[in-house]
Amino acid sequence: MSISQPTPPAAGGRGQAGLPRALVLLLAAACGVIVANNYYAQPLLPALQHAFGTSAGTAGLCVTLNQLGYAAGLVFIVPLGDLAGRRRLVTLLLALDAVVLAAAAAAPSAWALIALLTAAGTAGTAINVLIPTAASLADDSQRGRVVGTLMTGLLLGILLARTVAGAIDSLVGWRPVYGVAAVAAAALALALHAKLPELPAAPGARYPQLLASVVTLVRTQPFLRRRMAAGALGFGAFQLLWTALPFMLSDKPYAYAPAVIGLFGLLGAAGAAAAQPAGRLQDRGIAHGATGVLLVLLAGSWALLAEGRNLLLLAAGIVLLDIGVQGVHVLNQGRIYLFPAQVRARATTAYMSAYFLGGAAGGAVAVALYPAWGWDGVCAAGAVMALAGLALWAGDRRAGPAPAATTSLPRPADAAPAAGVGSGTG
Repeated sequence: MSISQPTPPAAGGRGQAGLPRALVLLLAAACGVIVANNYYAQPLLPALQHAFGTSAGTAGLCVTLNQLGYAAGLVFIVPLGDLAGRRRLVTLLLALDAVVLAAAAAAPSAWALIALLTAAGTAGTAINVLIPTAASLADDSQRGRVVGTLMTGLLLGILLARTVAGAIDSLVGWRPVYGVAAVAAAALALALHAKLPELPAAPGARYPQLLASVVTLVRTQPFLRRRMAAGALGFGAFQLLWTALPFMLSDKPYAYAPAVIGLFGLLGAAGAAAAQPAGRLQDRGIAHGATGVLLVLLAGSWALLAEGRNLLLLAAGIVLLDIGVQGVHVLNQGRIYLFPAQVRARATTAYMSAYFLGGAAGGAVAVALYPAWGWDGVCAAGAVMALAGLALWAGDRRAGPAPAATTSLPRPADAAPAAGVGSGTG
C-alpha cells in the first residue's frame, strides 16, 4: 500500500468523549507554558547584553540557537512519538526542561546561558508531541477546532512570555524569569503524567528506520514540502520582527526599558485570537483561500512596520503580522494532520523542523541587519519574505490536485509501506 497527498479522513475517529474539554484546556495551557520558554529572552536581550557585557549579536544567539535547538529536537526527538509512549516522552522532556531552566537561572556567562537555552529549546519540542496526540484523539470533524484551541494556548504563551519576562526583569532582574519557568515545567510534568492518555507505541519499531522515513516523506510528498516552505517563511518573518524590535525600541527615539518593551507582546493577542477562527476555516474546507488572505495581511504589515517612528502604525503592523503568521501556521498544521495517524508525528517533524529553521534564520537575519542597516533593513527583509510566501501560495494554487501517483513509505514498526489515503489538493 502507499500514501499520497492527505485528504480529510472519513468520520468515525475518536470523538470528543475521548478527549474531555478539561484535557483540551490542560494541553492548551501546557503548550503555552512550554513555548514561553523560547520567548522570555526576546525582551531581555538589551538587559542580557548589559549584564554580561557582550555584543548585541552574541545576546541575540540566546534566541537564534534556542530555535536551532528546537529544530534539532523536532528532527531527532519528535519522531519518537510514532515509536515510544507519548506520555512517557512528554514527561521526560518536561523534566529535562525543568532542570535546564533552573540551571539557566544561575548561568555564570552569556555562553553558558546560550548553551542552556539551546537545550531548553530541544526539550520544548514536547509541544510537538502534545499537538499530534490531541489531533489523534480528537473527532475527525473537529480536529481543526482542537488544534486551534491548543494553538490559542501556545500563542498566548508567546504573547505573555514577553510581557511577564519584562515585568519580572524590571522588579527583580532577569534570572528569576527562568527560575519561575523551571517550576512551571516541573508542575506540568506531574500534571501531564497523571492526565494524558497513553497511546500505544508501535511494536518492533527501529529508530534509524523512523528517521529515514521522515526523509522519504519529505522527498515524495510535494504537499508537505509546500507547507514546510510556507511555514518557514512565515515564522522567519515573525522572528525577524520580534528579535529586532527590542533593539529598535531600546534605541532613540523610544529608549524603552525591558518592562515596556515586554508590553508590546500584548499586541500579539490578535494572533492568538485568530487561531480558533483559522481552525474553524480548516474544518470548513476553505484553508487555501484563507491562507491567501492572511498572506496579504502579512505583506501589508511590513508597510506599516516600516513607519517605525510612528507608534500607532508600528502597533498596527505588529497586530497584522501576528494575525497573518499565526493564522497561516494554524491552517498549515490542520492540513498536515490530515495525513494518516501512523505518519502524523513524522509529518509534524518535517513541517515544524522547516518552521523553526525558518525562525532561526529570521532571528539571525535580524541581529545581522539591525546593526548594519537599521530598522529599514529589517523591514525590507520582512517584505521580501512576505512576498515570497505569496508567490509560493500562487504556485500552490496552480499545482491544483495532487498527482495520482503514490509512493511507498515505511511504517515505523516493520518498514512495510504505510496505509494510503486518497488524493487531495495542495
